[in-house]
Amino acid sequence: MTASLSRHALGEIWHAAGHDEAALAAVELTGVEPVLPSSFAVGTAAQATIAAAALAAAELWRLRAGRSQRVSVDMRSAAIEFRSERYLRVDGRPPAEYHDPIAGLYRCGDGRWVRLHTNLPHHRDGLLALLGCAHEPMAVQRALDGWRGEALEAAAAEAGLVVTACRSFAEWDEHAQGRALARLPLFSIDRIGDAPARPLHAADRPLTGVKVLDLTRIIAGPVCGRTLAAHGADVLLITASHLPSMQPLVIDTGRGKLTRQIIGAYRFAAA
Repeated sequence: MTASLSRHALGEIWHAAGHDEAALAAVELTGVEPVLPSSFAVGTAAQATIAAAALAAAELWRLRAGRSQRVSVDMRSAAIEFRSERYLRVDGRPPAEYHDPIAGLYRCGDGRWVRLHTNLPHHRDGLLALLGCAHEPMAVQRALDGWRGEALEAAAAEAGLVVTACRSFAEWDEHAQGRALARLPLFSIDRIGDAPARPLHAADRPLTGVKVLDLTRIIAGPVCGRTLAAHGADVLLITASHLPSMQPLVIDTGRGKLTRQIIGAYRFAAA
């Protein structure tokens, strides 16, 4: 799978955001799939999205500084960044394990595989209550022998838990949620209010002077905040000590941010 697929994916993202296609000429994409063992084109997704964020930053910097930059993204490097928590070191050592012992893939009695997410305490406790078993992988497997995969998925969703039945690409395309998603755009940008325009003066980084409150948790939102911080924004992560969290992810996605908890404040070192 060549970089042409990444370039196509990047073009889709760029067009969906309403940007000028001419800017895409400033992007160089290197590397080919596969870079990770997966049914999905993970390297392509990593490369295209990182390139889109970098190109947007470069365009903003051009508007502020009057100078253009080229963007170069290697697929292997992008894939490494997509799983950066695997390479995180705290004081030179790997962080403590944060995955729950029963999280992962299991086979149900009907042969359908399911993915259990139990890394947060309320998800773990809720699933154990639903299954009526001990907090131990073999006990979970014995309980799942009496379930059909899709029935467990539905029961877990009804209980506010996170269990997903694994499906083939064809099965997902025929699923109600798959069909609904297929009708939606890749993403949308919604205007939530009006405010007077503020000029962005010349600066040495694209987002210098931009202040961001990061109220998100776990992975997707925190990575967005980390990306803004990487391009110069002042990002303040606000959380509370009573909320469950996975500390290695907090550290990894907190690079470049300021953060405040109800017990105090500290700064994560920028990568």
